[in-house]
Amino acid sequence: MTPSDIARVQTYLRRLLGSERISLVAPARKGMSVEVMVQDEVIGTVHRDDEEGEVSYAVHITVLEEDLPAPPAAGAAPRRK
Repeated sequence: MTPSDIARVQTYLRRLLGSERISLVAPARKGMSVEVMVQDEVIGTVHRDDEEGEVSYAVHITVLEEDLPAPPAAGAAPRRK
């Protein structure tokens, strides 16, 4: 992805998700993935796809089990918002 692509996708994600804490970081080496960060934590990657002249960007978010809250106790009803 070009620096312009990165800046445009970052602006879009910030507006869409309502957070200025989101940033896209260019890879240190050519051919590596652009990283999606929230403050100091890498949460995923962005990939550019150009198929038959139509460009799209895929955002892949990874959630580690160790980062999740503890599961609810057995038999506890899930909370609704």
